[in-house]
Amino acid sequence: MSSTQKPIPCLDLAPKLNRPLSLFNPLDYLRLLYWVFFFPQAIRWYVEAFGEEKTEGEMTWQKRRDWLRQNPIKFRLFLQGLLLTVLTPLLICFILEQFGFSVDWWSMAFGVGLGVGLGVALGVALGVGLGVAWGVVWGVAWGVALGVGVASGVAWGVASGVAWGVGLGVASGVGLGVGLSVGLGVGLGVASGVGLSVGLGVRLGVGLGVAWGVAWGVAIWRPEVWVIGSLFNLGSLQKRSWLFPRITPMPLPFLTSRLTNWLKQDWHLGLENANELLRYSYQFIPVVNAVSQVLAKTPSEYLIFRVSQLAEHPFDWNLVKFVSASLGEEFKFQLLEGFLFCRNSELEAQPRLDTPAHAAAAGFWYLHEKEPQKAAEAFAVVSSLLYGYEMCILAIVLTIFKPAKTIDDIATFATLKLTPLQLDLKLTDLLPPEPYLRPQSWTAIKTLYQVVEDINLIKNSVSLSTRSLALNRALGEIKGILDQSKTLPEAERGLIVDIAQNWQSALLGITEEIGNISITKKVINPYIIGDPVIGKQFVGRKDIINQLEELWVSTSQLQSVVLFGHRRMGKTSILRNISTRLDEKVKLAYINLLTVGNSIQGVGEVLMAIADSLSDTLQIPPPDDESLINLPYRTFERYLKQIETQLGDTGLIIALDEFEQIEELIKSDRIPKDFMGVLRGMVQMSPKIAFALAGLHTLEEMTEDYFNPFFASIIPIRVSFLERATCRYLLANPSEDFPLDYKPDALDYIYDLTAGQPYLVQLIGFLLVRRYNDQVFELGNNRDPMFTIADVDGIINQPEFYQNGRYYFTGVWQQAGEGSPGQQQIIKAIAPHPTGLDFNTLKTVTNLDPNSLQNALDTLSRHDVITETDNHWRIIVELFRRWVINSVKLNLLT
Repeated sequence: MSSTQKPIPCLDLAPKLNRPLSLFNPLDYLRLLYWVFFFPQAIRWYVEAFGEEKTEGEMTWQKRRDWLRQNPIKFRLFLQGLLLTVLTPLLICFILEQFGFSVDWWSMAFGVGLGVGLGVALGVALGVGLGVAWGVVWGVAWGVALGVGVASGVAWGVASGVAWGVGLGVASGVGLGVGLSVGLGVGLGVASGVGLSVGLGVRLGVGLGVAWGVAWGVAIWRPEVWVIGSLFNLGSLQKRSWLFPRITPMPLPFLTSRLTNWLKQDWHLGLENANELLRYSYQFIPVVNAVSQVLAKTPSEYLIFRVSQLAEHPFDWNLVKFVSASLGEEFKFQLLEGFLFCRNSELEAQPRLDTPAHAAAAGFWYLHEKEPQKAAEAFAVVSSLLYGYEMCILAIVLTIFKPAKTIDDIATFATLKLTPLQLDLKLTDLLPPEPYLRPQSWTAIKTLYQVVEDINLIKNSVSLSTRSLALNRALGEIKGILDQSKTLPEAERGLIVDIAQNWQSALLGITEEIGNISITKKVINPYIIGDPVIGKQFVGRKDIINQLEELWVSTSQLQSVVLFGHRRMGKTSILRNISTRLDEKVKLAYINLLTVGNSIQGVGEVLMAIADSLSDTLQIPPPDDESLINLPYRTFERYLKQIETQLGDTGLIIALDEFEQIEELIKSDRIPKDFMGVLRGMVQMSPKIAFALAGLHTLEEMTEDYFNPFFASIIPIRVSFLERATCRYLLANPSEDFPLDYKPDALDYIYDLTAGQPYLVQLIGFLLVRRYNDQVFELGNNRDPMFTIADVDGIINQPEFYQNGRYYFTGVWQQAGEGSPGQQQIIKAIAPHPTGLDFNTLKTVTNLDPNSLQNALDTLSRHDVITETDNHWRIIVELFRRWVINSVKLNLLT
């Protein structure tokens, strides 16, 4: 802002009232009377500021009455309006009678009755504010006019003209918008003044027609308000200008030039002032002229962005329309309509596309009016400007989506035929470059396109589960759009909401059809309880997978890791699935060390197993068996160097599963203790080669000296229980075509029983499917394809369940027999107590000294067997606790 420019005032034209109107304050009745005749916008402001809630949908008289009782502010306003409607004509007529006028009190009562009736009717139909305004205007005007005994001839024309004219102006200020008030005011005021002078003059006398027209014109234009307001605001327009004219549409002097300068200095603040003027006055003409002048001279790179801001939250959308359409043509149309007493929409002023500013404003106007095809034509004119292509594509897509009302209609949108750009593409092929001007709208469009893909799955898939999941997903996506609709830009909000609601109705229409599909053959069991989970059935472990990606993909030097956790936690599944997440520059060779058995041939046999896997992965021939048996270390080292030479830019991960087997082989003297040192040398041999070890223990727990070399060169990664959400997803979606489902409380119950232990989760799912197949196809029972808590209990309460899960249960028990003494004693002591035991009670029950007890507790906690909650140690996995109790009863635990 230059030093010669005056600072822009931030207009605040709202009424200055910080409390509700009182029924017992006479000044509040004067205030309300002033609002009705000189500041009708204040009534709308009052209802918005102090009203508790808005009404929605159609309301009967009874509902309206109940609603008013529940909203005391609006009820009091309604009562005050009725009192003014009755008392004001009485007071005026009484005063006139004192001055010698003849008052016909029956006619006055009739006029008041008109006002009361209209106020009540409009209060019910259109709202309290509009009802109060119309009621007071009509009650006063007609009550006084008829009451003073001049309800005929010219005086009747004056009275009726005033009533209609002021009433229309008041109604516009309260509820109809500035644009409508200007259009109707100018058109009807002028047309009535001339047309009725002629029309009624022929039939009722020229005097009556002229009186009607003149009175109506004066009531609409309010020249006395314009004169007073101009005098007090001629020099400058301040933040809270005194006696600013609220109810005259006649342009104030210099207002157009002032607003133009404000918009040039600060477009955003200028728009706020423009909307403030529209909100609390009838100065529509100066606002339109100022905005149009500034946009006409706006540089092309800013034009669409500025029009977008104009259309962001306009108080009156007619402002956007008449930035493009001719206001003069609209006045002519209203004048002609007043003469003809009929409406011809073909003569109405339409948005123009002759300049970039006109075309941009027309595009946003047509979006708001839910005419996307016209909007696309308008935006096509400015498609070469910044954001022009984006808005054109947005309008075209909405044009295509709008008429779709059925599933078949929506399914055809997999490919969009974009006329006027003559494109035949997928939506993803034509998305405009980011950043978007309308990011929320594009998010909704992308979601709608995802719904299109889901609907094509519904139509084309033969799988019940695929169709059902696609249907639920599509309904959820549409619900998301509707729930977030208030965040959409106002211009296209209504259009997008209509599209979403139409599509939602189409989807709801087929829910019964999809739900009635029956399961006619045994369900293929998708749960895996023996082998590692591989492929799409592997879910969860995102944190571990991401960590491995960081160590192996996002770095130039591969890092060696050890995955540790107790049995059946999913360590093998992670190693078998991580290869799908590695790019082509990292290879993974998997070796299960249980395959080496007792390793009769010593360390050479272990290295032979590793070399065979490397050969299968890299297609590099391994050394001969004899060389590996005779010179195991040197032969394998040369093989690794050969591999390193041929790797080029590729990395290699050597995954050794069941790594505790090495510990067993060293303890049994099958392989020498120096194997770990040689392995460490291999780890450090090349930045392109790393090891991934998986086993029950951390390296720190491998306390023998021969494991020390690994302490500083390998990264430990804990593999523990699944999260609740992952467990629920795994159970409910074990495969794409899974036709069965779970009650939500059944999913939570399974998690509470298993704590997310992967093997037990898979085992329960496996047995539930087998139970369903047996009940339906073996026993011929009819049952719902929905698993409940009762189904889960029907499985876990059978002895066969613990027999099937023995590998896990006995594995945890046996591991507790290793390392720190007293672990199995603690488990047996805690098992009868679901909430656990505190330290002192455990010390008493187990007879362990404090140090031994603490060491055993720490080991069990580290192995995910127990956890401490509120100073009580309890078993984590409920099913393991029950297995311990049953096994103790049967004397199966030693």
